[in-house]
Amino acid sequence: MNERDDAVNAAPAGSGAEPNAGATSPASTPASATPPAGAAATTGTAAATGAAPASSPDTSAPSQQEMAVRSALETVIDPEINLSVIDLGLIREIHLLPDRTHVRMMLTTPFCPYAPQLMAEVKQATMSVVPLPCEVEIMPDAWSPELMPDPGLLGYSF
Repeated sequence: MNERDDAVNAAPAGSGAEPNAGATSPASTPASATPPAGAAATTGTAAATGAAPASSPDTSAPSQQEMAVRSALETVIDPEINLSVIDLGLIREIHLLPDRTHVRMMLTTPFCPYAPQLMAEVKQATMSVVPLPCEVEIMPDAWSPELMPDPGLLGYSF
């Protein structure tokens, strides 16, 4: 070894005297520059066509139609609690099918006397946005304030 090599090898890491500081090595090349074999065909095709990956459709963002339905459902008010079915977290799922819209919702109590009225209002509000028949399914699950986006709307803390 010569004196220069000794000085470079003896310099502490991060001191600016690293060997090949200006050179590009395979280890310093960004991983995105060279995709793994077979990755270009799958990711490139999805990116080129604008298609979303086939895996995990449940984690996708809501469509504009679903957001419009949810916005319309903000007008459906539970008459006893005086909050919307959205604020109460009663609307659990909205499925926009080719021939109909399917809404799955809960009730705040199992034998809610306003269930028929709420179902009719949910259908009407949904059909005002999506001009297809709407079916509302009442889920048997128990409702609790933890299902609300903001439980503080009830006026007390948990």
